[in-house]
Amino acid sequence: MLEIKNISKSFPNFNLKNISFSVEKGDYFVLLGASGMGKSMLLEIISGITNPDSGKILLNGKDITFEKIQKRKIALVYQDQVLFPHLTVFDNIAYSLHCKKESSNEIKNTVNELADLVEISKFIDRKPETLSGGEAQRVALARALATKPECLLLDEPLSNIDTQLRYELRSLLRKINDKGQTIIHVTHDYEEAISLANKLAVIEHGDIVQIGSPEDIFTYPKSEFIAKFIGVKNFYRGKLISNETDSDLKLFETTGITFHVVTDENQGEGFLLIPSETIVISDSRIESSSRNIFKGTVIDFFPARLGIEVVVDIGEMKITSIVSKEAAEKLALEKGKEIWISFKASSAKFITL
Repeated sequence: MLEIKNISKSFPNFNLKNISFSVEKGDYFVLLGASGMGKSMLLEIISGITNPDSGKILLNGKDITFEKIQKRKIALVYQDQVLFPHLTVFDNIAYSLHCKKESSNEIKNTVNELADLVEISKFIDRKPETLSGGEAQRVALARALATKPECLLLDEPLSNIDTQLRYELRSLLRKINDKGQTIIHVTHDYEEAISLANKLAVIEHGDIVQIGSPEDIFTYPKSEFIAKFIGVKNFYRGKLISNETDSDLKLFETTGITFHVVTDENQGEGFLLIPSETIVISDSRIESSSRNIFKGTVIDFFPARLGIEVVVDIGEMKITSIVSKEAAEKLALEKGKEIWISFKASSAKFITL
């Protein structure tokens, strides 16, 4: 277990303030926050690059607050990889093993095993300059794992990678975690957090403002900052099911409700996000191309940044829509009024677990 206890650090224009949390062995712990909130600084303190002004860091009960970097059993991977340009992929991965003076056979076996794990065996003899961003990030992960860390720290590891490779690397990170590797991952991307974390902390201006499961935090944000930063109202956990008649149009089942979703993701457990502004409210059922149509009851409505936020009970769950002030007046909204909601299958986004 990694325990962060009341860690504080002052800089001229920024402070970390009594940060405390614990990460159990095997956790995928994500620190989520906007840029400049102190996420990367906290990783550097945990890794030993920077010392805190106060507080403690405990790893399996041992105080490592001021332990040398090489003895912490913690590895840090930056978003820009920082590979050794003059070394091959093999030698980049093997670097820490050479430092520990392991035998050539041990080094070869470990490097080949890690190269297989992160799927870069065919690049083993190449130099970093010949690799894509995604390939280089895989090498950086393998190099970090070669140190056999108790905890792997990831600083925005997917931010400089294109969309398709980002999905592939998310899958790789899940695989590494499934093998028992404890991970702390910082990001500003809530989809990344949902897809990877089993435990999530939101950081704001150097302070952790909420810790919990992704489902708890996205469904019950404890502050206006979290709600605005995440920007997600309709967030449901459930199961995606393939549709035999249409490979892209799938069914998402959750809490007694079934939604239609356009996605190329494989069936399985995950989360569905439905943007509030894509949900249409009407007095009566309207004929349209929308696959998702439900009758509901208005249980609340109030002014929002982009219009009027309307909360509707559709039987088994609540769903939120954003409508203009003009539309709200035309609908003559009031609590208890029966209305219809609809949204297109292409509006919803499925994020796999």
